[in-house]
Amino acid sequence: MIDEAGIRQRFEALAPLLDERGRRRFAAAEARSAGFGGVKVVSRITGIARSTIGRALKELRGETPPPPKDRVRRPGGGRKPTTEIDPTLMPDLQRLVDPATRGDPMSPLRWTSKSAHKLAAELKALGHNVSASLVAILLKQLGYRLQANRKTLEGADHPDRDAQFEYINTLTQSALAADEPAISVDTKKKELVGDFKNGGKEYEPKGQPEKVRVHDFKIPELGRASPYGVYDIGDNKGWVSVGMDHDTGSFAVNAIRRWWQTMGRDRYPTTKALLINADGGGSNGARLRLWKYELQNLADELDLTITVCHLPPGTSKWNKIEHRLFSFITQNWRGRPLVSYQTIVQLIAATTTTTGLKVRSELDTNSYPAGIKITDEQMSRLNLQRHDFHGEWNYTIRPGRLT
Repeated sequence: MIDEAGIRQRFEALAPLLDERGRRRFAAAEARSAGFGGVKVVSRITGIARSTIGRALKELRGETPPPPKDRVRRPGGGRKPTTEIDPTLMPDLQRLVDPATRGDPMSPLRWTSKSAHKLAAELKALGHNVSASLVAILLKQLGYRLQANRKTLEGADHPDRDAQFEYINTLTQSALAADEPAISVDTKKKELVGDFKNGGKEYEPKGQPEKVRVHDFKIPELGRASPYGVYDIGDNKGWVSVGMDHDTGSFAVNAIRRWWQTMGRDRYPTTKALLINADGGGSNGARLRLWKYELQNLADELDLTITVCHLPPGTSKWNKIEHRLFSFITQNWRGRPLVSYQTIVQLIAATTTTTGLKVRSELDTNSYPAGIKITDEQMSRLNLQRHDFHGEWNYTIRPGRLT
């Protein structure tokens, strides 16, 4: 008679200490000791499949070779990962989550406004057999992390917020499919230039931390640096102009000009169109006349049709440049005082990632006076066409001013 109580007692005592291989071997040893009917009884007590116990018995009897000592299973054993069985799962998840991706310019982490349950439902509608827990695992593999509420409080939502992101995503995907440039632009946090404390830690000889100022008072002769970035979404390359003067619409457009002259023109030699994704405020704000006026100058100069899509109000962290470029620049210079403009340029240009990000940077020594006014007459001559969907956010500027 099989001692079921004894088998259960031994299994409950040892199971927490055993890996999958150990539990399989334990079950096989108990079944062999129990004799006839042992496999059935041990399977019921342990929950291990009879077929698994049967294979372990063959290993014990020497009929089949056991897995190598550094493996739990034989090579090729076990169920294949879902992403291997369903190769379109990960691309579809990336496509669903991309328009709703947010990032923090001070951190390399990303997050999304869509829940794992909602994403699982959308993936099932596309024909994928997934659960919310699997979606959560895949999001982690893609670099997404759960964020506390304090990281997502961005003010009141605009009723067309999600629709605008879908609109931006559609235009961006169309541009990339046509091998046309789609860029994300913004001004990074302005930085004090000098021997000031910079957040983070850096390896230094023990007991010899780099000395910095106690107070963060601007050094008049050095001032603040205004890094304006251009991120090429399709090419995973970035450009940063480090400004020494005011962060104006003229400065922003000149940064785009320099990106085109140094990087964009070689990458897209035949294109006649440029798509820009930008925040709704700052030097590239949706209401800023100087920004539009300078874009007209750029369109005329480069003979490019320029389309601009602004992010909805209160969603600055959703800009791709934040979590694909700025966050890595911040990580690269953590703990290092930005003692000069040249230091800032060099640290930005030295930024790379495992995904192949490359960055170029230069100092912009031009003067950009604040308070420049663009008149109604100047605005009326812009060759600007507002889109049917939220024309205040989406518009196209073509070469050639109107007469």
